[in-house]
Amino acid sequence: MRLPPMPPYGLCSALFGAALCLTATSLDAQVTIAELSITQLQELMSSGEATSVDITQAYLDRIEAYDQQGPSINAMVWLNPNALSDAEALDRERAERGPRSPMHGVPVILKDNYDTPEMPTAAGSLALASNFAPDDAFQVARLRAAGAILLGKANMHELASGITTISSMGGQTRNPYDLTRNPGGSSGGTGAAIAASFATVGWGSDTCGSIRIPAAQNDLVGLRPTKGLSSIDGIIPLAHTQDVGGPLARTVRDLAISLDVVVGPDPNDPATALVEGIELPRFVDALDATALQGARIGVLEDYFGSAPEEAAAARLVRAAIDRMVELGADTVTVEIPDLDELISGSGVIGYETKWDLIDYFELTPDAPVSSLGEILETGLVHEALVPRMRTRNESEERNSEAYLAALAKREPLRQAVEATLNRHSLDALVFPTVRTIPAVIGDPQRGSSCSLGANTGLPSISVPVGFTTGVPIGMEMMARTLEDAQLVAMAFAFEQGTDHRRIPTTTPPLVYGVAPSPVDLVMQMGRPAGLIESPAPSVSILGTVTLDPVMSHLLLDIELVGVEPQDVMGVALRYPHSAGGWQVAHLVLRAGQINGRVLADLSAVQREHLEAGAMHLVVLTRGRPLGALVVGLGSTD
Repeated sequence: MRLPPMPPYGLCSALFGAALCLTATSLDAQVTIAELSITQLQELMSSGEATSVDITQAYLDRIEAYDQQGPSINAMVWLNPNALSDAEALDRERAERGPRSPMHGVPVILKDNYDTPEMPTAAGSLALASNFAPDDAFQVARLRAAGAILLGKANMHELASGITTISSMGGQTRNPYDLTRNPGGSSGGTGAAIAASFATVGWGSDTCGSIRIPAAQNDLVGLRPTKGLSSIDGIIPLAHTQDVGGPLARTVRDLAISLDVVVGPDPNDPATALVEGIELPRFVDALDATALQGARIGVLEDYFGSAPEEAAAARLVRAAIDRMVELGADTVTVEIPDLDELISGSGVIGYETKWDLIDYFELTPDAPVSSLGEILETGLVHEALVPRMRTRNESEERNSEAYLAALAKREPLRQAVEATLNRHSLDALVFPTVRTIPAVIGDPQRGSSCSLGANTGLPSISVPVGFTTGVPIGMEMMARTLEDAQLVAMAFAFEQGTDHRRIPTTTPPLVYGVAPSPVDLVMQMGRPAGLIESPAPSVSILGTVTLDPVMSHLLLDIELVGVEPQDVMGVALRYPHSAGGWQVAHLVLRAGQINGRVLADLSAVQREHLEAGAMHLVVLTRGRPLGALVVGLGSTD
């Protein structure tokens, strides 16, 4: 039974981005699953408060409400037609035999380069829209075996060849925290989807930052595991030497639960020989809220950047390091000798892409193309990707001298990083995941430090450290080969000692399956600006101020009373400046106007101040040109 849409307030007691408006108490009610963890979902299913079908439908409702409507996050490219029937089968199995694992009945999202038979695997390219793989990727098979539900596939930067997530298959994905900015990439569709609670966890791949960058720019945690810890078989490759796959999650525990499912050797991926015959890391078992006590953290100063646009991220990461010290860690500033020379020329993407794609298509009998060259010939590649793909297609031989030289640089680079860790008895290196904020859509993304993890094969995790100008920033932590579990444990300890996870305002909890409706704000009259004592103001404001909580649109329909048009100098919407004082967000009425209807788009920062009750209208008159009246804006609750 689907209940009819209801007004969001007072069913939902909080106006501004509440984590949970309503939790279902019967199976007939809509399950509110925004921000719920894997553990919380299992508690709902174990108690009978919700089924996997309920939960799956709730995620599909969120995708329906927010992916192509409302904020139009544009994160998803495929939905699994079998998702609900799979959930129903898993509910029956739970009732008969109990859950298979902590992932039983939990919906997950895959990046569009993971093979599955029931959905195309297009890697973001229209040229591959009919590419149906014969079987599951290794990690997908592990997820199915654990009882996870494949909800759908997320958009990605086409062929994984960039970090802003634009593709011919899915277009441009938006960042849920600021719809004018990109979500990182190439796993940006996965990152945006998990940030927006389209599923609990999602899978990405990382060739040079493609898990860590979306994690940083969507307020998530994401691990680039030690190369070889898990198989890349069945992931459309960008460069097999650097490719890894793995989850992005809203919490470290969810990340750990997911990692435990997918790590292990695979004869179809020679790199996983690294873990044959050894005890695999157990990520959940390693979680320890005290893991930073006595830990030694190396601050890689050279990776903080000195440009003005890099200052905000550096400041937040340094504050995070200070918090790690408060949680018991010791820190030391370090440098890796000759790092620039060692890392230069050690990347292999440009040498491997063409040949790896040929190998992949040879193992996919019904693939619509057989090479990168044929992909380009279709004319079905996004214009932003064509120049780079043409350059990569010019490679004339698999084992060129330049390629072999690049491969030869990788081991000395890894040894230099691990020698630095050993020399200072460090548990991890830290630095900003991305030194700048997410770029405005259409602009290039600068500031990535992805090559250090990608070109060494060492484990690297990005964890949230806060927000600047309304968008999230991440801190990267890097450890030695196969120290992944220890790295995740330190990330867990940091997470438990901080509170950096925030729900995007663009994708609030649904109310009985639909997005919250616009609501009227309260206008609270104040004294004339800048005056401590004064007579009651003669001017007042009538009308309404309405907030669309999904789109962050503020509709002001107001009229000034008690003042003549010729005496009005303007009405402005103001909010605090970070250095003190106030600043204008929007001009609502111009000089000479006493009424008007204005739609104001609020930036992420402006929305933050509105939520905090720190935004107001100021009325300027000829007699009081600096403020005749201040009117605060607040919730109806």
